[in-house]
Order: sequence, then C-alpha cells, then structure tokens
Amino acid sequence: MKSIGILGAGTWGMALARMLANQGIAVTVWSALEKEIDEYSSTRVHPLLGGMVIPDSILFTKEIGEACRSKDVILFAVPSVFVRSTAAKAAPFIPEHQIIVDVAKGIEPETLYTMTEVIRSELQADGKHNGVSLAALSGPTHAEEVAKDMPTTIVSACRDHDVAVKVQNMFANTCMRVYTSTDVLGVELCGALKNIIALASGIAAGLGYGDNTRAALITRGMAEISRLGVAMGCSEATFHGLAGIGDLIVTATSQHSRNNRAGFLIGQGLSPEKAVKEVGMVVEGIHALPAALELAKRHDIQLPIIMGVDAIVNRGADPRELVTDLMTLGRRAFDHIR
Repeated sequence: MKSIGILGAGTWGMALARMLANQGIAVTVWSALEKEIDEYSSTRVHPLLGGMVIPDSILFTKEIGEACRSKDVILFAVPSVFVRSTAAKAAPFIPEHQIIVDVAKGIEPETLYTMTEVIRSELQADGKHNGVSLAALSGPTHAEEVAKDMPTTIVSACRDHDVAVKVQNMFANTCMRVYTSTDVLGVELCGALKNIIALASGIAAGLGYGDNTRAALITRGMAEISRLGVAMGCSEATFHGLAGIGDLIVTATSQHSRNNRAGFLIGQGLSPEKAVKEVGMVVEGIHALPAALELAKRHDIQLPIIMGVDAIVNRGADPRELVTDLMTLGRRAFDHIR
C-alpha cells in the first residue's frame, strides 16, 4: 500500500487527504495546531468543507516525525508563510531521497524563492538532503469541489519528469486528472501571482463593475504574469495552460476563492485588514505582492495591475480611481504591455 504524510490540515490538505484515502492510500495528517488534530480525530468532519466526512482510515498525529517517516510522498499543505518553518521542523525526519510535493502557492519576499525552493533551501541547510525530489502540484482546484469529487484537473511539475509521473500516478483518479510538466518555476509563479490578479477581479466586482471589466483584468493580468515568467526563463506555454490561465480563471471568478472574496470586500469599502479578517483564512495574494514587485523590478517588467493592487492594499489608494484608470485610460495603463 502506498503511503503519504500530509503536513497541514487546512481545507486543501484535508480535501486531498480524503481523496487519497478513498483511493486506498495510507494517509497520515499532521498539524501545528493541536486543536485541529483533536477536533478532526474525534468528529471526523471538516467544518470548512461543507461538513466533509473524514475517512476513518486517515490517521492524525501531533508528532511531525510520524507524518514524515517511511512515506512514499510527503505533502506540504500549509500556508506559504509557514512553509519554511514547517520544513525546518520536518527536516530531521525526512529521508535523503524523499519525494516531496508542495501545494502551497506563494513567493518568499525575503529570498524571492518559490515554495519548492524554500523547502529545498531549508532542508539542505544542514548539508544533507541533496537527493530530495521536489514537485509542485498546482492548477484550477478549489478544495470545496475536490471534497465533493467534482471533476478536476491539476499539474504535477518537477524538473525530473519521472518524479512528476510518480506524483501523477499517486494523485490521479476518477475525479482528478493530473498532467505533468518540467517547468516548475513557471507553474509556481502562476500559482503565486494569479492570487494578486484575483484580488483585482474581486475589487472590480465589489465596486459594482461587471463581467467586461473582470474579463479585461483577468486577460491582461495573465499577460503581466506571462511576460514576467518568460523574462525569468519559464516556458510561455505554461501560462496558457491549466496552471496558468486555468488557475487564474477559477481563482478570479469563484465564490470559493478567498482572494476574490477579499478583493470584493475591499471594493465594497472594507480596509484590507478587515477584509482578511472577514474571510477568516490566509489571503495569499496579499503576501505575494512584495515579491511580485521586486521580481518585476529586477527583470524590468511593467505590471500595472499588480502595482495597482499593491497601491490599494499597502498605500491606501482609492480602488475606484485605480480600476477606472486601468480600464478607461487603456493607452497609458495597458498598451505598452500588449
């Protein structure tokens, strides 16, 4: 029987835990929040996933080593801001040639590392773990729908194609189709930066603008992400695929998207701080802003939409004025990045 250790008991980690357990895979889940372990172990229900029933076969543990030892795959499913600290805790228990899959989406602002790069750097800090294989699993995948076995597609990305295929084989089933890619950086950039564009889309909706405005922001937003990614050496095809435009569409339009919801609340007049509190979960797009702007600066790429979101979130700019400027003064805001 194949086995997987899942680090993190949030909505995405638990939706995947249920899916994998129902495929006959031995699943062990660890969380830094001991109250989550106690609650899910006793109730076998996840309240943020519509009352999703947690299979009895899933084991919960408060010891991170138990989730890491003798596993075919270790899955990092914690928010991006906790990936490094989780990797540090897990490092003593991770074997040298372990396959590690990350599903967190973000860029570390201090180092500009993607999440697999953060994990690799932390694990290798002790001079070991040079043989670890790291993959990113990303795509248009809302946990709320995976928890209901709705048809879903996702991308397994690893520089080692054979490892990408191994991850593909573990996660593929009758409701999830898994594609493979070797463009790890491109896939991870898409996953991190689309959250910012989803904030913009939500802000426009909160202001009362319609589908025309949101379609423009989504399309031009992906143009910004793609241009930056290509400048960083990524494959342009990645941005036209599931991990790119596919994930952006679902994040920028769905009621399940915490970034879209936070943007909507900001557009309605809430401060970013109050919007995040109202959403009640980590809004990854806000955390991705500093890194996105620094990458744009280093590669001399213009990102007007992302810069606009930063102005609203971090500098108190008026959302209506900024969105109107982006949309109605197109020559100034958009034409130079066609």
